[in-house]
Amino acid sequence: MGCFTYETETTTVIPPARLFKAFVLDADNLIPKVAPHAIQKTEIIEGDGGPGTIKKITFGEGSQFKYVKHKIDEVDQVNFKYSYSLIEGDALGEVLEKITYETTFVPSPDGGCILKSTSKYHTKGGHEIKEEQVKAGKEKAAGLFKAVEAYLVAHPEEYN
Repeated sequence: MGCFTYETETTTVIPPARLFKAFVLDADNLIPKVAPHAIQKTEIIEGDGGPGTIKKITFGEGSQFKYVKHKIDEVDQVNFKYSYSLIEGDALGEVLEKITYETTFVPSPDGGCILKSTSKYHTKGGHEIKEEQVKAGKEKAAGLFKAVEAYLVAHPEEYN
């Protein structure tokens, strides 16, 4: 098994506590509302929403994938850190065993925050993953983030 790591940073005007509440703690409700074309629904299969919880995410119509299952590894509301593993679903294909994601929401000097994300692609056998192969997934994740960010800018009274 190989492991390929990709790191990204995104800046936003939204403060970390507010963005964490919306993008992590209430993502199951908010994302299908702001991006129904991307995510149709999220349901908890096992657990209480904390570490060890398994969620099934059903993608919207027109998506190339039907669903994935995530296992939550960490939810740190004090340090605004969230990590989970994609453990099942057609997005893994024949090449990937799992993908782990870790995101930290770091305060920025202007009152917003910087999202620091690390993705680790764990491959089956000797398969290799190149950055071009994960580019489409990164772009979709960035689109979800932009939808949530736009919603928060348009609704400053929510998630405070």
